[in-house]
Amino acid sequence: MAINVGDTAAAEFIVTPADTAEALSIASGDTFPPVFATSRMVALMELAAARLMRTLLRAGEMSVGVSIDTRHTAATPLGARVRAVATYTGRDGKIFLFDVAAFDEAGLIGSGHHTRAIVSSERLLAGAAKRRCSHSPPPDQA
Repeated sequence: MAINVGDTAAAEFIVTPADTAEALSIASGDTFPPVFATSRMVALMELAAARLMRTLLRAGEMSVGVSIDTRHTAATPLGARVRAVATYTGRDGKIFLFDVAAFDEAGLIGSGHHTRAIVSSERLLAGAAKRRCSHSPPPDQA
């Protein structure tokens, strides 16, 4: 099956404490507000684009994010419903292009551009496993 320029897909959920910037704190001194995190907005945008690509995938394939360029322009509180929409805008060789936007009940909270590619699931996981076995430990930061 194909997707056509202008086709859209969406993903949505309710913001929970785990979806906030505050939840990203991993060390003392990391302080972020208890509002919807930019990283979760990006993930929701990617999910919407991935849903749009489902019909293109054959057995053993998946779509993966290649790049994303977004702006997060409004804070969203806990308990709000957020929705991301991906609109297919075309291809550049093997790369699929999308406009992405995210909304809460009050309106637009972010927008940008996203690219994805279709890859072999087995090849992707094998490449990741190689990185686990062959990486050097980071240099001491002492």
